[in-house]
Amino acid sequence: MTAETMTANDANTRGEGLLSRSEQISLGVRLVLSLIAGGCLILSAGLLFLAPSQAEVAELVAGIAALLVAIPALSAAWESLRHPDLHGITDQLIALALVAAWAAGDLMTAALLPLVMTLGHILEERSLLGSQEAIRALSRLTQVKTRRVLPGGELEEVPTQSLHPGDLIDLRAGDLVPADGVVQTGKSSMDTASITGESVPVEVQPGSEVFSGSINVDGHLLVKLTRVGQDSTLGRVITLLQEAENAKPPITRLLERYAGRYMVLVLLTAAGTWFLTSNTVAMLAVLVAACPCALVLAAPATSIAAIAVASRHGILVKGAGFLENVATVDAVVFDKTGTVTLGQLQVVDARPESGVSRDELATLAGSLAGASNHPVSRALVRFATNAKLELDDVKETHGLGVVGRLGVDTVALGRAELFDELGIAISSEPNHDGPIAGVARGNKFLGWMLLADEPRPEAPEAIADLRELGLRRQVLLTGDRMSVARRIADVLGLPNVRAEALPAEKMACVLDEIGAGYRPMVVGDGINDSLALKVGAVGVAMGARGSDVALASADLVLMTNDLRRLGTCIRLSRRCRRTIYVNVAVGLGWTVVIVAAAATGVMGASGAIIAALLHNFSTLVVMANAGRLLKFQEPVA
Repeated sequence: MTAETMTANDANTRGEGLLSRSEQISLGVRLVLSLIAGGCLILSAGLLFLAPSQAEVAELVAGIAALLVAIPALSAAWESLRHPDLHGITDQLIALALVAAWAAGDLMTAALLPLVMTLGHILEERSLLGSQEAIRALSRLTQVKTRRVLPGGELEEVPTQSLHPGDLIDLRAGDLVPADGVVQTGKSSMDTASITGESVPVEVQPGSEVFSGSINVDGHLLVKLTRVGQDSTLGRVITLLQEAENAKPPITRLLERYAGRYMVLVLLTAAGTWFLTSNTVAMLAVLVAACPCALVLAAPATSIAAIAVASRHGILVKGAGFLENVATVDAVVFDKTGTVTLGQLQVVDARPESGVSRDELATLAGSLAGASNHPVSRALVRFATNAKLELDDVKETHGLGVVGRLGVDTVALGRAELFDELGIAISSEPNHDGPIAGVARGNKFLGWMLLADEPRPEAPEAIADLRELGLRRQVLLTGDRMSVARRIADVLGLPNVRAEALPAEKMACVLDEIGAGYRPMVVGDGINDSLALKVGAVGVAMGARGSDVALASADLVLMTNDLRRLGTCIRLSRRCRRTIYVNVAVGLGWTVVIVAAAATGVMGASGAIIAALLHNFSTLVVMANAGRLLKFQEPVA
């Protein structure tokens, strides 16, 4: 956006991702003045063509047009001096060309130059307005009304802003989820495409998490809220998009560093052209041709397109610079629990005793486990697919297990020590590196249930994909025991393992990788990963279940928890970087060509206008090339 529409206070408003009221007024005034000036120029040209004797009147009308467009042009130049930025060079050069045309008495050129450049500015504004409209559309999703359940069971309709954690809300088919929460009652399908990029609705039931911005497809749910407002998933999405939009890519910061020298070079070139040729038109053309709009837009337009594509694939990017950094990584460091594994225990084997069926063992274990909230018990409940048994006198003994009655028999689920207390003989414990739970009925031991935190189904494919992309140095870094870590590493084909590492030791491990010459991507989800995420070349957080600290420390967030998105992100980043380099080459090369043509007088008597048109053409080329990035598409898992 040009300095012409920006003030110091407006800069703060921009941090909200929306045009301020003053910016909207400024844009409207500029458009109105441009339209009036355009009408005056048409009238002036008509008088010169139809009534040559009225040349003085035509000149006066052209002077009025030049004065009208001079107001926003000079205002923008003044603002760029007060609040310097790279785009401000364009405003300053146009103001200089305008003043020079006035001084030379060429009022038609003085009017046409800012008018043509305004058209280019409006095109640039539209690219920013497009990204802001996307943020505005997401913000509108948070400004809905929902039904809150009162203590007596009555429903009241309230705005989202008045919701608090712990509130119970009523969701019917077609309702938008206003905040994050946990389903208390009901079953339904949840459309999460706007948040996670998943095209297939997710089935939810009591205990399932739901995220703000999702749509309840077909069921009736009661949901207890856990996070609201900016703390919710959608709130974090909006915040990250705002931060990404306002961030400057590294190459933009590099160009800004040399902006002052560029201005001096342009002024010397224009002065040299005038002294050598005494051609005012050629001098004006040099000033206009040197406007670096295409160069300025090269990186931001591409980065905004890439950020939009990343969001479509369930990848949130905190800043354009991070997206460019992903293209340079050559190693990956994975956390284990919740990152390459599912983060919850699962039954991996059931070993019934002789004469006991697998279904009998699983059903009794699941029925007893229903009385406990222990992670082992929750896994057993999920594993037991048959109808639960009706048990009596079920009691949980902390640290040992669960005991109940089935008819006249005592039934038990738990550790070996529990059966010792009950006087039940058990078979030898299986050699298993993970939790084990035994099951007994009466005096008979029925068998063992073996549990473990298993790798994600897509993890092997994702790791192989990263290896093909050149990330051959792959490390599994965990605070868990070495035996557990080694088992997971062997399943996934990860050759390097660091286990039993505390948070500070995880950070030291990542720094060791950097010291060895690698640029590691660090992938994690927990509080203990935050330090490692911060010091890595790029930190990636598993967003759907990741801790708030990990999300704050990371540079990228995978909202779908799908590790295959790491490869998507790298391919998108590399294409983004290539597009930026092409755009910079186009912007710089085109500017050099038309400056050279302007300085040598090749453009003729209308050199300044031709230079302005050619300048806008290069801007369109850069924006079109950046727009090609929007076609980037990989299958959504």
